Amino acid sequence: MVIYGVALLAACLLIGKAVGELIGMAIGVHSDVGGVGIAMLMLVFLVYRLQQAGCLDMTSRRGVEFWSSLYIPIVVAMAASQNVVGAVTGGPLAIVGGLLVVGVSFALVPVIARLGRGKYAEPLPPIDEADAHEANPHA
Repeated sequence: MVIYGVALLAACLLIGKAVGELIGMAIGVHSDVGGVGIAMLMLVFLVYRLQQAGCLDMTSRRGVEFWSSLYIPIVVAMAASQNVVGAVTGGPLAIVGGLLVVGVSFALVPVIARLGRGKYAEPLPPIDEADAHEANPHA
């Protein structure tokens, strides 16, 4: 069911935010440190593991895909705006560090694209009968 996908997404967010708060307290910062990133990694990992175990049916997968397609850009944009405010008030070193990280990330895009051309360049296998029926049970 789609609601399971939403529940999985919500659980990842809550756990990620809690872990981010704990990391912030451990390093002496009174803020969430990496909670959104932790939540995203948990969501990707859990969906992958549940798909491998066969515990995530097609409608639950679609629920996760739908909400994560909305959730990820919005939360990342919110976190990015907070980081910009912190960088501007933090001084020139924070701004230079941020610009350097963005530049390196842009430079690595072609490298990562070339890495993906190896064994994963083949198209995905066709959907088997069970998955096709699960995706459209009324057909």
